[in-house]
Amino acid sequence: MAATPEQLEAWRTQLACAFPAVQAVFSDCMAEASQTLSPAGLDAYLDCARALGKLGRGPEPVLAFLQEWPQVAATAGEEVLSDVDALLHAMQKSPNSAAMAPLLNTLAAVARCLQGADPLRHYLRVVREVMARTSVSIHGHHTTFASPGLPVLLEQAPQLLGQLTVAGLAKWAAYGARHYQHHPERQREYFSLQSADSRAVLLRERHGTLFADVESQLGLTLRALWQIEVPLRAFATGMQDAATLAPWSTHHTGQDSICLPDVYDDYCGVSGLDRYRVALAHMAAHRRWSQPLVADNLSPLQRMTVECLEDARIDHLLLRHYPGLRPALLTLHPRPVEGACKPEVVSCLRHRLAMLSRALLDPLHGYADATLNDCVDAFHSLLSGSESSTQAIQALALRHAARTRRQSDQLARVFFEDTVVSYRDDNRHLWKFIEAGDEEENFQENRAPTPHEVSGLPPRHYPEWDVGSQSYRPDWVSVYEAVHPSGDTGAIDALLSQHAGLARQLSQLLDVLKPQSRVRIRYQEEGSELDLDIALGSLVDWRAGKQPDPRILMSHRSDDRSIAVMVLLDLSQSLNDTVPCTGQTRLSLSQEAVALLAWAIDRVGDPFALAGFHSNTRHDVRYQHIKGFAEAWGLAPKARLAALQGQYSTRMGAALRHAAHYLGAQSADKKLLLVLTDGRPSDVDVSDEQALVADTRQAVQELSQRGMHTHCISLDPQADAYVHDIFGHHATVVDRIEQLPEKLTRLFVSLTH
Repeated sequence: MAATPEQLEAWRTQLACAFPAVQAVFSDCMAEASQTLSPAGLDAYLDCARALGKLGRGPEPVLAFLQEWPQVAATAGEEVLSDVDALLHAMQKSPNSAAMAPLLNTLAAVARCLQGADPLRHYLRVVREVMARTSVSIHGHHTTFASPGLPVLLEQAPQLLGQLTVAGLAKWAAYGARHYQHHPERQREYFSLQSADSRAVLLRERHGTLFADVESQLGLTLRALWQIEVPLRAFATGMQDAATLAPWSTHHTGQDSICLPDVYDDYCGVSGLDRYRVALAHMAAHRRWSQPLVADNLSPLQRMTVECLEDARIDHLLLRHYPGLRPALLTLHPRPVEGACKPEVVSCLRHRLAMLSRALLDPLHGYADATLNDCVDAFHSLLSGSESSTQAIQALALRHAARTRRQSDQLARVFFEDTVVSYRDDNRHLWKFIEAGDEEENFQENRAPTPHEVSGLPPRHYPEWDVGSQSYRPDWVSVYEAVHPSGDTGAIDALLSQHAGLARQLSQLLDVLKPQSRVRIRYQEEGSELDLDIALGSLVDWRAGKQPDPRILMSHRSDDRSIAVMVLLDLSQSLNDTVPCTGQTRLSLSQEAVALLAWAIDRVGDPFALAGFHSNTRHDVRYQHIKGFAEAWGLAPKARLAALQGQYSTRMGAALRHAAHYLGAQSADKKLLLVLTDGRPSDVDVSDEQALVADTRQAVQELSQRGMHTHCISLDPQADAYVHDIFGHHATVVDRIEQLPEKLTRLFVSLTH
């Protein structure tokens, strides 16, 4: 029943809040509250809102409370208000009063995740503990500043509680509070899930079955039941919408791997491990019985219909071999309600296909649609005969698509309820493209791996910094690594002989860098040996009646260098350009410089590695090993260095992160990454020239946080416009490229002296 004007005016008087923004929504808020709250709860509701209006924080906390609390009370109960009110007053008395609005704005969503008074009280205790432990105090002062991470945590809380129990959230938050209490920027990065350890702790605390815990079991299952040995990889489900996630397989793209979510929750009696097994079995069956189809001339409707029927065919063949999977498949497959989607206002394409998929799998589907049942009959007739192939299924699918197509399928609003079959992959393996187009998956461009590349090595996936949202795109870039092909070793020896004079000049500098095995430390009261000169002097002083020096012993310490060096070469197409007045290309001068540098580092004795990279979109970053840390500088690395070629583009951030994977594994005290490049970070699928500059700068900062020093040597005369933005002062621009061999080696000496 609607409130009378007298009731509304009485409530307005009880609220006693004159903010225009509050008065504008007051009637609507009270209409909802009066239907949800008890009379006592309504009084408490208005009293709390009035108190918030008197705190001097403006209208935002009052608005958030008035709009959110009825939903919270309906989910968790009115009695939790006292706990919320206590926390709000604690925030007001602390420097964290600005976090009141984020707390209230997300409270209803949090309550829906927790579904109960006790879990919500536990959540409020977690917020209070984070507030107390992450507020920043400056050493030497008594002033305490607001917690940088608390507002971020509150904004992320609904999404976090979709993946964590409240106990898991408490452990995750406690880790961030403990480690980053005095580091405001890193605290914000942790609570916004931008740091690596934040994501790692989140994964550790997540409920469900983790891929890392069952990977070996899944690999054995794949090998035993399907005789397939391919790398299994996990992709981060992180903060993404679960409806958009699907496993995938890459067995028709030149690289072979199976990718599964990093975690599966139990679902309606099906354990997380069984969900992994079903998804893996479905993809293995695709590998055995599906053939790729040409996609260029098919519409999205036709492709979706083909995928629906082919997935159903694969499930039927799978159940013929392993009938015990049927209960799990039927449980995991949604059961769309016929008539639930209204084609007048929304696209029902996904809903129709989900119904068809259920009907193809479940004989007791109960759907009455005649066209759907005709397709089901034709499907079972096809599978019962001798003809059962992907091509035959495609013909049936195209006929069905033509019969069921509707104009409303083009509507922007799409009906998604009960349309996602979580165990099925995204079918990227099912399609091949003949014409070069704009499809995102057409990134291979018929590029076959060279005979020298490592066969079957799966890609490593790295995040990339999105400058627009100031956050990472998880698993955004695919890096494929291989050993570089070999060329003529004599070419490198010839280049070194051309610089014999320079090598003689550098020899004296390099000899200074060589570690001395032992250094004597004199004047020690405790030591391993007697320092004879000091001992005799002390004896003379004693006989002369003077106080003798007791420091008559000496010890020794090791003076070993502890430096590991990674040299990363940009092998993009522009390296093939000719340098004016020299007749040489930038590539040949780079080969000379790297050959001389390798000779110098080898002479000093530091462990070092050489690698090159180029890219062709985010899907195809090639990282090529020229020399590994454990490999001696000899014929094989020289042969690979001689065969360098420049091609494609420069996605530098991904290459830096991958190089750090190897450099970070070294045990040296100092880790140096030298980057030799001739241009701005760029790639063909990125139009904003600042995007990859920002990502590379972020990668350099990541390496610095991990204790790795990065220095760039740029051959681009225009590099001052961007290189210092990326590397700061740790960059050298070589204006006269012909001087690169000498400058690069002398730079190494100066950086490691």
